[in-house]
Amino acid sequence: MRWIIRGLGLIVLVALLVAGALLLIPSKRVAQLAERQFEAATGRAMTLSDQVHPTIWPRLGVRTGAVVIANAAWSKQGPMLAAKGLEIGLDPAALLQGKIKISKVEVLSPRILLERRRDGAGNWQFTPPGGAAAPSSSAPAAGGAGGGIGAFSLDNGEIKGGTITWIDHATGQTIALSKIDAKLAIPSFAGPATLVLSAKVNGRPVTVSGTLGDFGAFMAGKVVASDLKANVAGSALAFKGDIGTDPVAAQGHLTADLTDPRALAAILGTAVPELPRGLGRKQIALDGDVTLAPEGSMHLRSGKLTLDGNHLQLAADVTFPKGRPLVRAQVEAGALDLSGLTAGGAAPAPARAQEKGKGGWSRAPIDATGLDAVDAQLSLNAGRVDLGVAKLGRTRILAKLDQGRAVVDLRQMSAYGGDTTGQLVMNARSGLSIAADLTAKGVALRPLLSDLADYKRLDANADLSLQLRASGNSQAALARTLAGSGRFSFGKGELQGLDLVGMLRTLNLNYVGEGAKTIFDSINASFTIDKGVLSNDDLTLKAPLLTATGKGTVDIGARTLDYTVTPVALSKADGTGGVKVPLQITGPWARPNFGLDVNALAGSRIDEAKQRLQDRARQELGKQLGVTPQDGQSPQDALRKKLEDQAKKGILNLLK
Repeated sequence: MRWIIRGLGLIVLVALLVAGALLLIPSKRVAQLAERQFEAATGRAMTLSDQVHPTIWPRLGVRTGAVVIANAAWSKQGPMLAAKGLEIGLDPAALLQGKIKISKVEVLSPRILLERRRDGAGNWQFTPPGGAAAPSSSAPAAGGAGGGIGAFSLDNGEIKGGTITWIDHATGQTIALSKIDAKLAIPSFAGPATLVLSAKVNGRPVTVSGTLGDFGAFMAGKVVASDLKANVAGSALAFKGDIGTDPVAAQGHLTADLTDPRALAAILGTAVPELPRGLGRKQIALDGDVTLAPEGSMHLRSGKLTLDGNHLQLAADVTFPKGRPLVRAQVEAGALDLSGLTAGGAAPAPARAQEKGKGGWSRAPIDATGLDAVDAQLSLNAGRVDLGVAKLGRTRILAKLDQGRAVVDLRQMSAYGGDTTGQLVMNARSGLSIAADLTAKGVALRPLLSDLADYKRLDANADLSLQLRASGNSQAALARTLAGSGRFSFGKGELQGLDLVGMLRTLNLNYVGEGAKTIFDSINASFTIDKGVLSNDDLTLKAPLLTATGKGTVDIGARTLDYTVTPVALSKADGTGGVKVPLQITGPWARPNFGLDVNALAGSRIDEAKQRLQDRARQELGKQLGVTPQDGQSPQDALRKKLEDQAKKGILNLLK
């Protein structure tokens, strides 16, 4: 019984202590103090409802009803913060001493509005009464009722179930975050502050964590040390360095891994062009030292950039001289895959096969809208470059991109065993057009033509000069509008699939196909191109057993040939006595048709027979008249001379 009485007495004592504690909590005073300190520190009114109640559990403190924080005077979007209520935790030890020290603030279901005015001013930039700057880092921390106002400390601040809406009146951008849970700790106004936040943007998870070295200085807009991390829709970003807000500026080390750039852009409410494969369609990763200058320019040094499978080292600057981004960059790369630029967008392989058709150029649209996204000045030094339609070795270029028009100066381009210099132009300002002025030396033709036109029959090294231009939004359109001129000279090589010597000796068209070839010492020609049709009339071929000339057309758009080669198979050292017959090459260049012009051969032989008979008749007549040709004189000329001399003598005899 004695223990029961003692237990009941203990319960009564605890109840009295709790009741006393409740009486000790000055609820309205705490609310008024919070309102006064907030307005003194920020210049904004904070209004707490009259529903202010003391709490014992889960912590000693005060619970309020609705709370509203006023927005900047220039805003028309309503309060900066509106919440269902606040829970303010108090330090019990300080309370027993008659002091009020806030240890925790929990905001219930807040709706937070962040705005940026057209001139760049933000509604989070507070101005205390009197127009003074926000409290500096030297302001004292508020430790109790008598603590200095204009500064405060917060052991633990929490937001539960909140929303944040970002409105940028300069760009028209709006971003909404929902289901926000956040924790903020500011042990000392002049000390570090930490934040941990999780939320969802358009249904995708977002997490942010970080530390500011001096909260008071940061609130004053000064540059402070920071360590920030974020994960947005699977894309990770981290920054460690100095950051400030008035004006916005930063300098430090940045790492970013954007595994889905399009999804990230959609979450942030920005539009990005459809990036080609190899240039950031699936991944953009960056590691380097960055600077965001107060005027808005951005600078990167010691940068390592990954664009899909491409790995680059670069230094870059982004400025806005005409209101649009201008990128200046120096890029070093090993292997660079740019085949996505000529792959016709993101169509899968089966779709491309249907669009291309059997043996034809692809009709898949070439999306060049990305050329208009930025202006750029770029220098590139790459070990090798895959352009899809061509493969390059060591490449050094200077490129300039101005409002959708790209000009590329080739300082060095090693490709297919040779070197190429010149200029390329791609213009996407109104549709797509291209131009090229190139000079190449020692280029291996078989792999080049195989990559460019799927043609593998010509095997030789060549010197080339080309001036080309075309327009259209697909490979097929570009091929049909191709125009220009050029000249080429081939060294020793072979033409596979055709044996001209065997064909001429036997007048048999069966010397074509697998295993047949014509070996040559040189080929020279010039050409012009108009509306996708190449024309040539001065081709010359020299080979150990024959010579040949050629003329005709190559329809590049239709991928067909209509060409005549006239070879002469030699049988004597002086080049006489050979067989001469035109060879007609027609049809698709992948599987051309060959035909001998027998009529031309018969006519040639008849002409030769006539000439032999005429020569023999003149010789016989000369013998009858006693005419002997002198050195280098034909029988016909000798006979004419003889008749002229005799006529002169006859006239002289008549005059005597």
